Amino acid sequence: MARVQPERWANQTEYLLSCLGYAVGIGNLWRFPYLCYRNGGGAFLIPYFLTLIICGIPLVYLETTLGQFASAGCISVFNINPLFKGAGYAVIVLNVIAVIYFSAIMSYPVLYIYHSLGSPLPWQTCGNPWNTDKCTEITGNSSFFLSNGTITTPEDEFFHLRLLRVSSGISEIGSIVWPVFWCNVICWIIIYLCICNGVKSVGKIVYFTVVFPYVVLCALFVRGVTLPGAGKGILFYILPDWKQLMKPKVWVDAATQIFFSLGPGWGGLVSMASYNKFHYKNLRSSIIIPLVNSGTSVWAGFVVFSVLGFASERANVPVGQVATAGPGLAFVTYPATVTMMPAPNFWAVTFFVMLFFLGIDTMFVTIEAVITGLIDEFPRLRTRKRLITLLTCLALFGFSIICNTEGGLHVMELLDAHVAITCVPIVCALEIIAAVYTYGPRELSTDVMFMTGQPLARIWLVLWRYVLPFILLTITVYALKDATGMAGWCVAFVSVLCIPIHVVRQLLRSRGSVLDRFRENCRPNDQWGPADPDIRQEWIALKQKQKGDYALNNLCPSRI
Repeated sequence: MARVQPERWANQTEYLLSCLGYAVGIGNLWRFPYLCYRNGGGAFLIPYFLTLIICGIPLVYLETTLGQFASAGCISVFNINPLFKGAGYAVIVLNVIAVIYFSAIMSYPVLYIYHSLGSPLPWQTCGNPWNTDKCTEITGNSSFFLSNGTITTPEDEFFHLRLLRVSSGISEIGSIVWPVFWCNVICWIIIYLCICNGVKSVGKIVYFTVVFPYVVLCALFVRGVTLPGAGKGILFYILPDWKQLMKPKVWVDAATQIFFSLGPGWGGLVSMASYNKFHYKNLRSSIIIPLVNSGTSVWAGFVVFSVLGFASERANVPVGQVATAGPGLAFVTYPATVTMMPAPNFWAVTFFVMLFFLGIDTMFVTIEAVITGLIDEFPRLRTRKRLITLLTCLALFGFSIICNTEGGLHVMELLDAHVAITCVPIVCALEIIAAVYTYGPRELSTDVMFMTGQPLARIWLVLWRYVLPFILLTITVYALKDATGMAGWCVAFVSVLCIPIHVVRQLLRSRGSVLDRFRENCRPNDQWGPADPDIRQEWIALKQKQKGDYALNNLCPSRI
């Protein structure tokens, strides 16, 4: 029985921009440049682009192919192998956890935009009620970036003491920080208004929210490279250290950055591709999205390090003491640099508006992946999609309030460091097993030919079958080495538990011997295939004409 036809993009530009908005996020700005300079500068680009070609692009192509062919979200796409459908539920849990802390991060730029409207900027000086005796302002010979516990900067104290009122540790959650809470409310109102009509509204909004950050990056790039000391920062960023390539961790960092920045295994790519027209040739866009994402990361590195070079020259310290990663770069180091520029209020507002739009696009697709996954699996909800969207946003907002507390930053750091390290590689591995091993390369190739009119090149099958499983295993092992504490391990595995639970449930509901139950549940069910009734009939007719070792079983091909 075919499912109800889903919504469609008005045109493929909307699809491409939505995927770019999803892939290109805050991590391109605050994580990649730091990884690049730490792992050999320009030499890091070799493992980075190599893993992009052999890992990133093939995973994006596989996910968009499966999502587009079945017009299915992250749960229903596993109709190709119902035994693994628990991976779809794991993705839902993963995205819920990610949204909990990411929405709080999005409230920070809103706060900074508000405080950037006043002059002077409130983080420029130490003479404020929230500053401590350790506060030290920037001077020409200051080494304040070497935070040794004896001094702090006005930017650091503004972020941690004034805005967040950070507690001493995660065990002290404390009370709600109301300015952060209300900014979180504003973010969720914007998000709901943008996604309440599904892809019809998201497809129009991304024309601005995706393009605008690139305009700002251009402006920041031009301003950055014209600052004194910019050349020193850029050289520090790109100067190759070839010895670093001999370290396995450099290669793992490159693969991990590619893997987690593009978003395979998170359900967003599958969800966005499910709204494509069935016969859309998705190979080209599956190459463009990773290339633009990686190109943006490299370009953002020039923007960031040109400004950090200027900061290091003004503070008279090496660039390495200025360079940081994560929230420290966006909300401490960059604001410190802005105060040294002419027209600091303008550049502060510009930077934080860009940061907001970089994050909001990712939020659109992440939440849409949750909603699409649930609606595809429970079609009765489709007629009430706007209500489901509202309830989902309200629930996710309620969960995110814990990150608006005084201990919220510690909760965010815990979740961000552990939430995806096991779930995402495992989900990608199960997608490969389901599509390439149990469904079979012959059937997959036939479906791709039927869908796009273009044959599936053998190189994709080689990468999916032999190369990617090894890379995914390596990423998982190295990522788990960084897991810390019982809380970290719980966060890492809470979503993965959905997979074995569903496997046990499916086997118990089946009949026959254990082996027969495994065989039955590893075959596509009668929901797998094109959603459009006419196209589905053509696909079934094609399957019936095929000769070989496969026959039609329950309206889907299965191994005899």
